[in-house]
Formats: sequence, C-alpha cells, structure tokens
Amino acid sequence: MGIAASELCRYVIKPTLIYLGRHDQTAESLLLGIAASQSELGSALHDRRGHGLYSITELRHRALWDTYLALDPERASLVRGLASQHAFLSAPQLELTVNLRYATAIAWLLVEQQRLVLPAPGDVLAMARIWKEIFHPQGRLRDFTHAWKSCISSMNQVAC
Repeated sequence: MGIAASELCRYVIKPTLIYLGRHDQTAESLLLGIAASQSELGSALHDRRGHGLYSITELRHRALWDTYLALDPERASLVRGLASQHAFLSAPQLELTVNLRYATAIAWLLVEQQRLVLPAPGDVLAMARIWKEIFHPQGRLRDFTHAWKSCISSMNQVAC
C-alpha cells in the first residue's frame, strides 16, 4: 500500500516545490504522476530500476550532483538542507528511499535540468512524454496514463 495521492501532494510535493522556489501546478501534477508510475505512490520503494518514490538510480543521482548541482552552489546547499546530516554522507542514495522531500527535490531537478516546457496541469499525455523521456525511456505512455487513472484521478484513494 502506498501513500494517498492527496497527502503526498499536500505534505511532500507542494512544500518541497515551494521550498525550492519552483512551485507550479503542473510541476506538482507531473511529480505526482511520476511517483504513481515509478512506485505506485510508494508501494515499491526499491527495485532494479532505482530508489524511492521516483525510482532514481544511484548513477543518475550522482550525475545530477556532479553535472548540475555542482554548478549552482546555492541550489546545491538548498537541496543538501533537505538531507539527513550523517546518512547523506555515508549512503546518499538511501536518502532517495527514506527521505520523501529530498527524493522529490531530486526528481524535480532531473526534470528541470532538461529545460523542457511544462504542459498544462491536466495534460496527462504530455506529462507521460516527459516521464518517458526522463525517468523511464523503455516505458510506454499508456503505463503513465494507467498509473494516473488508478492512483491519482480520484485523489482520495489511498494507493494503487
């Protein structure tokens, strides 16, 4: 059983985007759809594809830090502020699994790094294309739209 979509949005995604100075309805919807597609809103937090709500691999996590956040010390400091003090230093990839706000920030930065034009909040197919391009190139657009319908459409369901 995963996290209720409405609660994930209210208590994790929205506050994280506000903290990053990037809050936008489309960003919120996109991250919710990615979490639904990648982990069924937290039903599976670790599999062969990666860690946490967004199934981010250690390699992508490290590359984001090395090639994107390293170039923006202010933003890097902001994101680092979401991580645990000691755990981050010894096993940063575990933050992707256990720290929902940190994982959400990293997922958003993977999107932001691509400099894509975000679609309207209700354009599920356009969000599916972004998910496929950034998070799951082998995925099918219908996988995203199915996850959206089963996990998010009724925002009051607890999980997929």
